[in-house]
Amino acid sequence: MDLNDTPEQAAYREQGRAWLEANKEQAPPRTGSYEDMEYIGARRAWQRQLAEAGLAAVTWPREYGGQGLGPIEQVTVNQEISRAEVPGILDVIGIGMLGPCIIAHGSEEQKGRYLGPMLHGDEVWCQLFSEPAAGSDLAAIQTRARQADDGTWTLSGQKVWTTNAHFASFGLLLARTDPDVPKHRGLTMFIVPMDASGVTVRGLRQISGEAEFNEVFLDEVSLAEDAVVGGVGNGWGTALTVLMFERLTIGFGLENYGSPTRLAEALAADPTARKSPEVRQQLGEIISELLAVRFNGYRALTMLLKGQIPGPEAGLAKVTLVNAGIAAAELSVDVIGPDALESSTEWSYLVSFLPGLKIAGGTEQILRNTIGERVLGLPPEPRLDKGIPFSELRAKERETVA
Repeated sequence: MDLNDTPEQAAYREQGRAWLEANKEQAPPRTGSYEDMEYIGARRAWQRQLAEAGLAAVTWPREYGGQGLGPIEQVTVNQEISRAEVPGILDVIGIGMLGPCIIAHGSEEQKGRYLGPMLHGDEVWCQLFSEPAAGSDLAAIQTRARQADDGTWTLSGQKVWTTNAHFASFGLLLARTDPDVPKHRGLTMFIVPMDASGVTVRGLRQISGEAEFNEVFLDEVSLAEDAVVGGVGNGWGTALTVLMFERLTIGFGLENYGSPTRLAEALAADPTARKSPEVRQQLGEIISELLAVRFNGYRALTMLLKGQIPGPEAGLAKVTLVNAGIAAAELSVDVIGPDALESSTEWSYLVSFLPGLKIAGGTEQILRNTIGERVLGLPPEPRLDKGIPFSELRAKERETVA
C-alpha cells in the first residue's frame, strides 16, 4: 500500500506537526515511573491536550469525541508524535482497545458516561481478562458473576497481569455467568469500578524494577445490572473485539518496540560493529523482520480503509515484532556493552520489558496455532473441551488422564 500523502493528508500531517512543535515544551518526559502519581498526573494532562487538539482517538466517531477519521490519519498522528519525541496518550488500553469495544457493544448510556472521561484522561481504564489458570486459554476463566433476583451482580475471583490497575478508575472484566454451557458461551463482559468494595490491587514487580502489572482480587464485588457490556452470555464475542484491537496495537507499534532507524544508528556508532560481517548480517535480518511487520501493517490499513476487519494475521505481526524487538535489543547490548544496561537507556528498558510482551494479547504458541489453522489452513489440534459444559471439564480431563 502506498502511504504517500494526498494533498488532504499532507495538510492534516502539517497541521498535527505544527501543533506538536508549538506545544511540545509542555509535554512531560516520554518515559517515567508508572508508580509516580505526579508523572501519571502530567501524562493525564498531556493526553487531555492531545484530545483537545484532535490528536487522540482519531478514528472514534465524532459524536463520542473522536475525529471520525480513518486509520491513515491515526498512523499519521502516531508518526508525528514519534517525530516530535513527545509521549502519546497515557491510556492506550482504554482509547486503543476498550473504548472501541464500548463503542461497538455498549449501550448509549455507557457510551455517554464513559467515553468522554476516558478520552480526556480523567478516568484511565484497565483490562481484566487473564487469570492465574486462564491466560492463553482465555475462555477457561473461572471468575464468577452471579445475578440476584433484583438484577444486580456479584463478582468473585482473581485477575492477573493487569496493566495500570493501580491507578485505573474502571476495568473491563470478563466473567463466567453460566458454567453449564461450553466454556466460550457462558461468559459476560462487565464494567467494574476499581474503587468498588471488595476490589484489591497488588503490584507485580518486574525485572525492570517497575510494577506496571498487577494482580486483582475480587471478593464479592457488587455491580449494578447496567454494568453488563454486550449482553449476558455474549462475553466471548465482546472480548474478541478487544483482543483484535490489542493485537493490532502491539503488532503494528513499530516505533515503540523496534525502530530500524534507531537500531542502525546505535550500531553504526561503534566502529567495530560497522565492520563486522556477523553484526551486519544480524542487523539485516532484524530490519527485514521489522519492515515485514510494517508492510503487513499497510495491508491491515488497506483492509480497514475498505471497511474490512483484519483477521488473525494481526497475531502474526505481533509475534514477528516482539521477537524482532527482542533480537534488536540484545544485539544492541552485545555491541554497546555494559553501558547499554544503564537504567536510563532505551535498550536497557527494552531488554527487560519486551520478553513480557510474548504473553500479551495471547501467547506466541497460541497465536502460532491460530495463524496455522485460520491463515494457513492447517488441521486444527485435537480439543477435549469442545461441546463440553464448563462445569464438567475437570471431570473430563481426569477421565482422559486416567
